[in-house]
Amino acid sequence: MTEHPTSHEGRQPLAARPQERTRPRQQDAAAGAAPATAAIPGPAAAPGPGPRTAAGAIPGPAAVTDHQAVARREGDRLRFVGAATRRIARGIDLDEIVLGLCRASVPTFSDAILVYLRDPLPVGDERPVVPFVLRLRRSDRLRLTDEESEGVPDTERLRLPVTDPQAGLLPAAELCEVRPGGALAEVLRGVRPVFGDSAAARAALPELLGAGHTVPTGHRAILAPLRGRRRVIGAAVFLRGTERPPFEANDLLVAAQLATHTALGIDKAVLYGREAYIADELQRTMLPDSLPQPTGVRLASRYLPAAETARVGGDWYDAIPLPGSRVALVVGDVMGHSMTSAAIMGQLRTTAQTLAGLDLPPQEVLHHLDEQAQRLGSDRMATCLYAVYDPVAHRITIANAGHPPPVLLHLGGRAEVLRVPPGAPIGVGGVDFEAVELDAPAGATLLLYTDGLVESRLRDVWTGIEQLRERLAATAQLTGPDHSPPLEALCDDVLDMLGPGDRDDDIALLAARFDGIAPSDVAYWFLEPEDAAPGRARRLARRALSRWGLDDLSDEVELLVSEVVTNAVRYAERPVTLRLLRTDILRCEVGDDSPQLPRQRRARETDEGGRGLFLVNRLARRWGATRLSTGKVVWFEMATRGQ
Repeated sequence: MTEHPTSHEGRQPLAARPQERTRPRQQDAAAGAAPATAAIPGPAAAPGPGPRTAAGAIPGPAAVTDHQAVARREGDRLRFVGAATRRIARGIDLDEIVLGLCRASVPTFSDAILVYLRDPLPVGDERPVVPFVLRLRRSDRLRLTDEESEGVPDTERLRLPVTDPQAGLLPAAELCEVRPGGALAEVLRGVRPVFGDSAAARAALPELLGAGHTVPTGHRAILAPLRGRRRVIGAAVFLRGTERPPFEANDLLVAAQLATHTALGIDKAVLYGREAYIADELQRTMLPDSLPQPTGVRLASRYLPAAETARVGGDWYDAIPLPGSRVALVVGDVMGHSMTSAAIMGQLRTTAQTLAGLDLPPQEVLHHLDEQAQRLGSDRMATCLYAVYDPVAHRITIANAGHPPPVLLHLGGRAEVLRVPPGAPIGVGGVDFEAVELDAPAGATLLLYTDGLVESRLRDVWTGIEQLRERLAATAQLTGPDHSPPLEALCDDVLDMLGPGDRDDDIALLAARFDGIAPSDVAYWFLEPEDAAPGRARRLARRALSRWGLDDLSDEVELLVSEVVTNAVRYAERPVTLRLLRTDILRCEVGDDSPQLPRQRRARETDEGGRGLFLVNRLARRWGATRLSTGKVVWFEMATRGQ
């Protein structure tokens, strides 16, 4: 609740006022409103050379003065309504619109106002929640200054059911349940504002304000329903104190105008809020909730919308674990900032995940994404960068489709822009994509980003890329040549390079810190598809575990390796691969050339086999099978000490 102390310029001290205590015109600088005594104008006078009496005689000076005063009040009243409705219409969200109504009404039109809104507010064609509950959204009142309050009898001071901690007055009810068929329901159904001393309002106001709260007598209160496009969504109560003239009949029309514009504005704000919520949810679901934690690489990401008022866009990032402890790093940008762009982005991201699961080369992934974009429409364009990091080989393979090149920050602090083929954007069609394989040394950091980070109205893309490279190098120098900067702090520092005029587009950022897997932590063998292969696999696994000091896992690992290799040998025609990786966990991978994936099933008591995957599922921490272009890989993970 806010209060408006009156100014000495707008009011005379109460002791010096005439007996009828009418208030002179008081300007509202914020709304440009008219005086409090204003009302909607009545019928216009007949045209003529000047005002005349009913008998046709020219009126005297007093009649002319009265006529001019009425005309002035009518003009002021129209100006007030125009300024007040413009102020209400300026609001975008719900609070701004309600605040606009309060500030426009107090103190120009009323001394206090209470605004009740339906809780919850229905949106669009939604069916309102039953029961019909009104909640006090905002209250505002005029408070006399101490100097103006001197000599004013208590009976003439403004006593309203509005929260006022300084005056110690009781607040109006926060919640009101509108009873079907009750007095308040009837007034709200009638839509038109009513005076507080009317028969309908005398029964409705106590129901709205709560028991024990009264309003000034006479035409000093107006109850105005707030009706939106489809239904009543609230009510407003306008109140005047005893030190100013009561409301006039035409003030009901003023209240109706204020209530109508406020209700329509609230409808607009609620619909806008729902659209913004849907857009936020759509964008959130299109991006990963969290990044995976693959072996040998650490990841961090950031996403910034172009503006608070346009939170949807086509930028996305992703990290997809692949067989062999590899990981695919993806960053893309669909052209546009709309729900359509976000929807297309979601389809392309899903397609990229599916293609990654097939373990296709990066250039093949971009080729299929290009075909998918053409199926979505001839004007569906996007840029994308797809990279696959192998922590065992310490290599990264990158293919580009019209996207800005990545930046690699080395452990010593040197930052370089990687030379990758630019390629054509996705959706052009009829173009080939190339892939390059580069070194990915341990301790280095790869930064993938969208063009919103480096391009704006104030700089071209290559100037922005050079500034990004310099920023990364400067950040790395702060941590020294032997330590890489913290990944999360590095992402924040990169975003800090954006100036006030640099936010023209969405920004997606994906940072990958290459830890790699040391050769001493990898054991790799080829096994001929013969009956002796499972026994040889057990012996090789036992030796590797003994070398790594993991003898306590030998029994379980030998059993599981034997079961998985036996299943591979049964269907393979070419040599079977067996690989053990030691990191914070122990991972075993068995590959063969058969595309058929194993499925766990419940073996019957009379079956001689079919229990291998059951044992893997019970003893392993995790397990899975991935189909490759050359066959499949079955893997399982075991927790080491302390896991």
